[in-house]
Formats: sequence, C-alpha cells, structure tokens
Amino acid sequence: MSKVIKYTVFRTKWGFFGLAGTELALLRTSLPLPAADKAKCQLLTGLGTARYDGNLFQTAQQQITAYFEGSYVNFSPDIPILLDGLSWFAHLVLTACRDISFGQTISYGQLAKKVGSPTAGRAVGRVMAQNPLPLIIPCHRVVRSDGKIGGFSSVGGVSLKKRMLELERRTLSKR
Repeated sequence: MSKVIKYTVFRTKWGFFGLAGTELALLRTSLPLPAADKAKCQLLTGLGTARYDGNLFQTAQQQITAYFEGSYVNFSPDIPILLDGLSWFAHLVLTACRDISFGQTISYGQLAKKVGSPTAGRAVGRVMAQNPLPLIIPCHRVVRSDGKIGGFSSVGGVSLKKRMLELERRTLSKR
C-alpha cells in the first residue's frame, strides 16, 4: 500500500518554497522561486500524484520562513525525512551533510572523509547535486577544498548558494 504524497507551497521573504512528503516524513523540498506555480512545478516533477495540504509540516514551514527572515534555525533534529530510492553511499553522504551546523561549511573532500571514503570528493559532489531536500539537508554548506563556493544545482545556482551562506554568516554575527 503506497502512502499518500502531499505538498504545500508557501511564501517566504525570498520567494515561494515547496515541501512534499507523507504524513510521516519529507520527501522533497524546493528552494524559493519567484512564483508559486514555478515552485510547485519544480517540487512535484517526477513525484507522481500529490494532494495539496497547506498544513503539511506546519512547524517546518514556520522554521523555513524564519530562516529566510534571518533567524538561526537548526532543521536537523526537528524534521523527519525519507531518503528512499537512493544508493547506500548517497544515504550516508546526505545524512552526514545534515549534521553541518548553521553558518559552517565543509569541503566535498572533508565530507567524503566523514563517511569513510576519503577519495570520493567528486562522488560527494554528485550526491549534493541530487539532494532531494535542499535547506533541510544543507548542501549549500558544502564548498570546494580551496574555500571557493563550488557548484549548486538548485534553481538560482551559485548566486543562491552565496546568498544563503551570507544570510547564515550575518545571522551568526548578530548573536
């Protein structure tokens, strides 16, 4: 028996953010886009049938809204996620990535070492590019070993990654 997939799209200070999941766990997120229909389209592509539920993960919606307003938010312990259909390696990498603290960065190589594959920096980069839950799994906090920003495959690209990291730096400097 398959679980019903639900979704919501809501406004943040940076645009419309999308969440999709079951009653028990998040499956996918969509980083802010300027229009709700674009966020919905990006969020639901390849997911199949999903039913709208404006109350889906209400606490997560509040945390995400607060994040984009410049509040310190730690998503790791609070939001259940489901990483079905991913390889064992991808699961390890995304789980380890989820532990990167707000405002901190780590290199692709350092993340590879954390999961026991010290020479797999490029493979880690490929996993980051496939992250189904950006922000909740903070792939934007993974950078190149030389400290440069690296890539970012979400809509908005590297400029969005830079903005998110800068938001976190500013938020921490106010604490």
